Amino acid sequence: MRVKCVLCDTIEMIPDESPEAKRLRNRPIHTYMCIPCHDRIAERTNERIASGNFRLYRTKKNKDDF
Repeated sequence: MRVKCVLCDTIEMIPDESPEAKRLRNRPIHTYMCIPCHDRIAERTNERIASGNFRLYRTKKNKDDF
């Protein structure tokens, strides 16, 4: 399966039987990101976390919502 990275627009091939290919076929909202872009984002996120200026805002789930 040919896929295109959403950040750098490189085209790569992934196996048709891989779980990632199935996810991309069945759920079009999901996007593909190449490994170098994924690693770059992870590295920069970890740098921001280490700086102390990074806040992760997550919604708290109430016990009543289940």
